[in-house]
Amino acid sequence: MIGVVFQQVIGSHIKKKMFCRRLWLKPGTGFWTASQQGAHNLASFHQASLLPQRKLQGLLFPFSELEPHLACSVDRGHFQLFQPSVEDITKAEKLFSPSSSHKIDYHTSAVRMEHAPSQNQPEVCFIGRSNVGKSSLIRALFSLAPDVEIRVSKTPGHTKKMNFFKVGRAFTMVDMPGYGYRAPKDFVEMVEHYLGSRKNLVRTFLLVDGSVGLQEADMIALEMCEEFSRPYVIVVTKIDKCRQGVLLTNLLQLQDAITQTVRCYPQPFLVSSLHFSGIYLLRCFIAHVTGSIQLGDTCRS
Repeated sequence: MIGVVFQQVIGSHIKKKMFCRRLWLKPGTGFWTASQQGAHNLASFHQASLLPQRKLQGLLFPFSELEPHLACSVDRGHFQLFQPSVEDITKAEKLFSPSSSHKIDYHTSAVRMEHAPSQNQPEVCFIGRSNVGKSSLIRALFSLAPDVEIRVSKTPGHTKKMNFFKVGRAFTMVDMPGYGYRAPKDFVEMVEHYLGSRKNLVRTFLLVDGSVGLQEADMIALEMCEEFSRPYVIVVTKIDKCRQGVLLTNLLQLQDAITQTVRCYPQPFLVSSLHFSGIYLLRCFIAHVTGSIQLGDTCRS
């Protein structure tokens, strides 16, 4: 379906290899769970709301800190489509807060679609390159439920299965294996089958490392999402790991790529799992696209 060419950098040498329909992971060992860490001190929007207004604005809408550095000729509208109210963000947060009647927990894992749980509730999935911060992002989203076991590898490549997490009766979140060197040997079959056949999948979140920008493997994943004609969103991770100039350059490159797509949501979501920038906004977007909440006055999705 999609021919894949990857570049592996070993020392100062670049070796090119062709793998038909393959995405690979870097090796990884070791993990720790969210339950071992406890809740983040900014897990709750209420806690964030106690911060100074400028700091709060940066956490809610990370692009607001970059916008002043854009040239006047750059269209800012592409980066400001989803702007829910504080009330909407608060409603969404309740879905990510467990209670006796609203359980949030790891459900099951699967290496093939025939092993995936059969369910009707809406589902969202997260895909991305090895070490893009996928599991860390899911841990941040679930930080109000610190007992949920989410494996976060200290080195790339730990996730080998599709991991399903149920958010009460509202929706399911799926952590997919990363692509890159040493991906599971049936990775492409697993992911393509899932994206092509999962009827209750309402949105795919494609993660891109903001510190390095779009890589060749990301472009292949983007083409794969386009090919299946399912709506997807790009999430820019690790925005705290690079200078603003580098991040802006990578964002503009990413925006150019998005304008060439059909099924990608036109706004990339910027997040930092470490500093919690963009987490509240992404929670709200997930709650919205799964039909879990009705928003007030916001833009299209």
